[in-house]
Amino acid sequence: MKQCDRSTPRDWVDNAVRLIDADTQRSADTHLLRYPLPARWGVQLYLKDESTHVTGSLKHRLARSLFLYAICNGWVTEGTTVVEASSGSTAVSEAYFASMLGLDFVAVMPASTSPRKIALIEAHGGRCHFVRHPPDMYAEAARLAEECGGHYLDQFTNAERATDWRGNNNIAESIYEQLALETHPVPEWIVVGAGTGGTSATIGRYIRYRRHATKLAVVDPENSAFFGGYETGDPAYQTGMASRIEGIGRPRVEPSFVGQVVDRMIEVPDAASVAAARRASRVIGRRVGGSTGTNLWGAYALIAEMVDRGRTGSVVTLICDGGDRYAGTYYDDAWVAGQGLSLAEPTEVIENFHATGVWNG
Repeated sequence: MKQCDRSTPRDWVDNAVRLIDADTQRSADTHLLRYPLPARWGVQLYLKDESTHVTGSLKHRLARSLFLYAICNGWVTEGTTVVEASSGSTAVSEAYFASMLGLDFVAVMPASTSPRKIALIEAHGGRCHFVRHPPDMYAEAARLAEECGGHYLDQFTNAERATDWRGNNNIAESIYEQLALETHPVPEWIVVGAGTGGTSATIGRYIRYRRHATKLAVVDPENSAFFGGYETGDPAYQTGMASRIEGIGRPRVEPSFVGQVVDRMIEVPDAASVAAARRASRVIGRRVGGSTGTNLWGAYALIAEMVDRGRTGSVVTLICDGGDRYAGTYYDDAWVAGQGLSLAEPTEVIENFHATGVWNG
């Protein structure tokens, strides 16, 4: 009788899962903030504040899921070098978990990534490896992982499958639980951006699984391929260009993006994302990132549509990360001007919306 035993010692795996679960147990759920709108509209806007995670962004949830997925599949074990292709926030969170588990971590990213995010990755013990052309990230991350005998986490493929979309304290389940006592506990719309597509896939699947009437809108910045891929139905759609709104937008439609669970896509100009982020920062009293501005631009448009039709209800979107990471970009007038962006027109659209409920965007 022939046998082949490739099993590895389980002590490290058991302890790694325990450490990640313990970190989850120490972490309270993120807040659901109510964004002030005129009561006469009959519409409530809520912001799920993912910036309060210990690593400061929505990507903390993804990083946790990706590590558990890789460990429980036997791909990551003691001494494995972990590699990721990331434009910043995912890598910050993954560096945190790698450090917790005593693993080396390498983030492959565009050279244009913000210095603040690079510093955060390095503060958690990670190493940054830069590429000149953003589309080269994927192949370079796979090459580095193979070269060192490590594991490429590949968030862009695994995001939609690493998270349990049926519940288990995912972001969708949390939103509905926190809305339970509100005037409109089942939102009319949930609005999210797409970086990997994992968040929209999780929320869209959960909505259908729980048979909610909620519709899912995905907002997409300039240069990104998701809107074009959705519009044409082409999963291989590419722009080949990097997004200026960090954390969302991709040069290609990523494997984790599930367009079939998305009810509407909204293309958002970069100037509008920055203007909306600045407006929201004044409203809530602290800075939010550019992707939050993208979310809000889409949410404003949907709310104005509801007001115009005389519909009441609630809309939920996300604060993806804090704005302090972008002090030298989205909150720097010189940087904005250097990018050829003018905030005057989108700012006027936003102010008019807040005053009248009418959308001219």
